[in-house]
Amino acid sequence: MNNVSLIGVTSIVAATLCMALGSIAPAIGEARAIIQALSSIAQQPDESGSLSRTLFIGLAMIESIAIYCFVISIILIFTNPFWTFVSSKSGG
Repeated sequence: MNNVSLIGVTSIVAATLCMALGSIAPAIGEARAIIQALSSIAQQPDESGSLSRTLFIGLAMIESIAIYCFVISIILIFTNPFWTFVSSKSGG
């Protein structure tokens, strides 16, 4: 296996781990936020508008973590600077 292939395989494995591990925590966080919001709305139905608005803002913030992991994975796969560097050094 040459250096470019090794970097390719490593980049794909790293992107896979980034998406797998980077999606678990936001999913758990979103589930816990929804559970707490539904519990709060059940206890105080008059405040459902305020709670829903705050919940949606919080869910957007939590989801941004998964989006960042997705962007890092795309960078690792498609625009990895190491591929160009190694291929230029190896003469390929």
